[in-house]
Amino acid sequence: MKKRNKKFQKKGPNSLNKLSLFQKSDNRFQKKCPLSVKNAPIIDYKNISLLKKYMSDNGKIISSKITSVSFNKQRRLNKEIKKAKILGLI
Repeated sequence: MKKRNKKFQKKGPNSLNKLSLFQKSDNRFQKKCPLSVKNAPIIDYKNISLLKKYMSDNGKIISSKITSVSFNKQRRLNKEIKKAKILGLI
């Protein structure tokens, strides 16, 4: 049986590895969806102040990766923003 080099042995979870920047960390912080919490605002095409929060200055819809909105709520936001644009509210 061969001995392994100490250089390539797996280290404990608290030790710092040289490639720690490029490895996935186990304890990632995940944001909660701001529209799924209790007492969240209702997504509606008439609620222009809410819709403008999820739009850029150019009028484009901001992605859910940036806003941390869940998939279903993002789809609903897209529909309501497009509806408000068609009606000329935004």
